[in-house]
Amino acid sequence: MKKLSPQELEDRLIDFAVAIIDVTEALPNSKAGNHVSGQLIRSGTSPAPNYGEARSAESRKDFIHKMKISLKELRETMIWLKIASRKRMITGEGVVASIQECDELISIFVSSTRTADAG
Repeated sequence: MKKLSPQELEDRLIDFAVAIIDVTEALPNSKAGNHVSGQLIRSGTSPAPNYGEARSAESRKDFIHKMKISLKELRETMIWLKIASRKRMITGEGVVASIQECDELISIFVSSTRTADAG
């Protein structure tokens, strides 16, 4: 995987947030669907603005902290996507692509935080 510029990563996170919004809008209007939708919309749209804050961090420690918040939100999003998929609340390419993108973003953030921690 090629190294992304900070702007490319931010754009990718924004695209991911939009995809999560699409997924949540396709969830059923039921008690469980509404719960998963609410959790997913919060965690899945959070990494982009948190990364924006990390880009303006006041120190390396602040940068790492904000990056780890984005990572935690991505991991939470992955769990909610898997719950929705396994329950078959949503099926199809959208959820599959979102799970794949979330996994890739998690890998990017793990690598970035390790690199920043080591520096």
